Amino acid sequence: MHIDSVDLNLLRLFDAVYRTRNVSRAAEALGLTQPAASHGLTRLRLLLGDALFTRSLGGVAPTPRAERLAVPVQSALAMLQQALAEPERFDPAASRKLFRIHMSDIGEGRFLPALMARLRELAPGVRVETMPLAPGEIATALDSGRVDFAFGFLPHVEDTQRTQLLKDRYIVLLRHDHPFVKRRRSGQALLAALHELDYVAVRTHADTLRILQLLNLEDRLRLTTEHFMVLPAIVRATDLAVVMPRNIARGFAAEGGYAIVEPPFPLRDFTVSLHWSKRFEADPGNRWLRQVIVALFSERG
Repeated sequence: MHIDSVDLNLLRLFDAVYRTRNVSRAAEALGLTQPAASHGLTRLRLLLGDALFTRSLGGVAPTPRAERLAVPVQSALAMLQQALAEPERFDPAASRKLFRIHMSDIGEGRFLPALMARLRELAPGVRVETMPLAPGEIATALDSGRVDFAFGFLPHVEDTQRTQLLKDRYIVLLRHDHPFVKRRRSGQALLAALHELDYVAVRTHADTLRILQLLNLEDRLRLTTEHFMVLPAIVRATDLAVVMPRNIARGFAAEGGYAIVEPPFPLRDFTVSLHWSKRFEADPGNRWLRQVIVALFSERG
């Protein structure tokens, strides 16, 4: 007999009859009617070519074939039950799980310090690896398990689960004593005055480049770099301005030496979200880290 011929429910029935030595009690334990249990037992007998159980005083007694089958069947059912129950458990204090997360360099600066400090408290053995990906790769990487989460403003990443963490907006960061800062302007006057500035931009952050394009400021672009985190040193040492998220700029400004200007940019407001795959939504480790991240960074939380 091939294993493809066996219904799992028949093995559960066999195990119940073997344990109780009574077809009626086995049926009751499995939520079956007596005729359904008898019919199932008949099917299994025909498949195995053995009576399996014979009538005895007060119930049934296993045949030698049933005795040989009992331990392997019980072991197989127990292993299957354990495998099915495993996703319900995740012990952060004992786990050594590796989580892979898509983040830009600016996202690393914004989120990793607080996240790693919290993981140190709750899950000291858990590891994190950041994997910056092209926007077109993110959804596929999440679905395949190549990465577990993606942080950021990712409007073109579709077919993922997501939750909003915070709202932000693009501003201009300058050194604190820049001549531009001394002149008080607002609204459209401030927007028009942006043509007086020269800029540094990050090529991997398309939205800041898009803003410069929409304002016809491309010819004022003097430096293009690969990473955001080099910008504070450049801005502090030069007259260059940078368009960047306000939440990040505030961190720089808090250290002193910088000024923040908030023009009414087109496309200036955006939302930072946490993305994950529906395939792994019920995974206990995924669910646990989502809860930690939301508790740390969600403005609504």
